[in-house]
Amino acid sequence: MQFTIEKKDSQSSARAARIKTDHGEIITPVFMPIGTTGGVKAVHFSELEKTIGAQIILGNTYHLFIRPGMDVMREAGGLHGFNGWKKPILTDSGGYQVFSLADRRKITEEGVKFHSHIDGAKHLFTPENVMDTERIIGGDIMMAFDECVAHPCEHQVAKKSMELTHRWLVRCINRFNETTNIYNHDQTLFPIVQGSTFKDLRIESAEFIAAQNLEGNAIGGLSVGEPADEMYAMTEVVCKILPIEKPRYLMGVGMPDNILESIALGVDMFDCVIPTRNGRNGMIFTKNGIINIKNKKWERDFTPLDDLDNFASRDYSKAFLRHMLLSNEILGCQIASVHNLSFYHWMMKEAREKIIEGTFWEWKNKMVKQLMVRL
Repeated sequence: MQFTIEKKDSQSSARAARIKTDHGEIITPVFMPIGTTGGVKAVHFSELEKTIGAQIILGNTYHLFIRPGMDVMREAGGLHGFNGWKKPILTDSGGYQVFSLADRRKITEEGVKFHSHIDGAKHLFTPENVMDTERIIGGDIMMAFDECVAHPCEHQVAKKSMELTHRWLVRCINRFNETTNIYNHDQTLFPIVQGSTFKDLRIESAEFIAAQNLEGNAIGGLSVGEPADEMYAMTEVVCKILPIEKPRYLMGVGMPDNILESIALGVDMFDCVIPTRNGRNGMIFTKNGIINIKNKKWERDFTPLDDLDNFASRDYSKAFLRHMLLSNEILGCQIASVHNLSFYHWMMKEAREKIIEGTFWEWKNKMVKQLMVRL
């Protein structure tokens, strides 16, 4: 993997860059649609590539491990062969999913024992077998196995969890170095900074992660219920420590204002379920603000969703999308998902252009307010 910074913003830590992988180039800042089980809900891959302009998608290690399983995945040639997506893929480690199964898992030094949410079967995730699993899935970028704590939590709890994440990271790195790619394309490993919202822990974790000298770095354990100001503060602390010459990935973020503020802090990569999940429930993002399309005020609004250059935004009215979603029609989920992901892609493209032009700071400050208006 190669990371090249093309332009830095003079008034913030934002940067426009390129990430080169064996499955293609990624221009940053970038938003990665989430393909939890291998596909992005309600969105065809041709729409992802040609309509939305997605450059990379995220696959979930936990869900793919549970179903269809690694025997099927290996036989298919990895996730690229299984789902037909030809561009880069990032695989998370399953750590967050295990965190969310609080009543179904037990954490030990060895790893995490958990029960499948599908059939209750018992499984064990360790740093070593998670690396093996991600090798089989074949993502271009693999995430280290970590533990994520809930918010709020006590300092000692966060410290114990962070130290466990660090020990697991060493084991992940060792296993990654002992193995090789299966499908003849390069894979790279990103470690994850933890430490909850405690500045001293975030500093300690960022320094430890930076010292591993891997090809990219991630920031985890945020956007889990903490106030936005705390998220920004922790992101800023970490970005000042993680090396400038490597990509930074803020996991699970988020709303448009969160993303733009985090770009200004020096983050390059984002993922979140918000544009698709919230879209399916009626939250529509536009250049002028956020629409709750289920509200009665849109019942007779026959204007397009937005002026984005794609069929979902241009060819369907607010009234029709409202009708589709209230009628529980699959088409409503498709329109909302394609539109929202197109909006996120537009936002990232605009941010990149403003960084290159040297006008990002002023644009960001205006858009943070404008995009979050409730229409």
